[in-house]
Amino acid sequence: MSKVIAVFGAGQGLGTSIARRFAAEGFRVALVARRKDRLDALVDELGAEGIEAAGFPADLSAPEQIPALIGAIRERFGRIDVIEYGPFPSGRFTPAAELRPADLAQDIPLLLLTPLAVVQAVLAEWKARGDGAFLMTTGATAVHPMPHWSGIGPLMAAARNWLYSLNGELAPSGVYAGTLSIAAFITGSEAAESAAADPKTASFPVVSPADLAALYWDMYAKRDRIEEIHPHPHLPAA
Repeated sequence: MSKVIAVFGAGQGLGTSIARRFAAEGFRVALVARRKDRLDALVDELGAEGIEAAGFPADLSAPEQIPALIGAIRERFGRIDVIEYGPFPSGRFTPAAELRPADLAQDIPLLLLTPLAVVQAVLAEWKARGDGAFLMTTGATAVHPMPHWSGIGPLMAAARNWLYSLNGELAPSGVYAGTLSIAAFITGSEAAESAAADPKTASFPVVSPADLAALYWDMYAKRDRIEEIHPHPHLPAA
């Protein structure tokens, strides 16, 4: 039975590129996102390329729904081998001096609690098989805090802290955890288009989603580092 990657927060861009890269290695693909219409379109697009894919609508800000979601993916594909977790709330960067408790609290489930729920839902399967991988996508502010770019950064940093510990605990059992921190905007994304029109961010780098997907495959295949930061972070002056 061929392996399965589940892409959480799937959409045009990085999610689709990851699906294509792993499918090129023989993986079947589960796509998870909130909107069924967009998932259906992605499944049709990948299917036209000969990729076996299925969509699973879900609210990833509700960690209590994860066990049922994982169960549905297993029922459809029979197994889960790799999870890429990359949902990203839009428009949530906030200056640290203006950050309120409610601002931080609204994204705790999506960026911190749901990843924990996902790993708990698949860990027994992976330990029994002696193989599995959890790949988590974050932004550069998880690694390098920057003035005026707080908000989701502290939450991504907390998730990154957990992932480092997770990999250290699970690596002896054959289970890998790695994170890709993206220090750029992604080509074709709404964020990249907005950044290009804003003098404050117009000089920030833009990266290809296909290049990021290739990095993820390399991390998964080699398992020789916990983290990749790409490209080298562009840090504004304080």
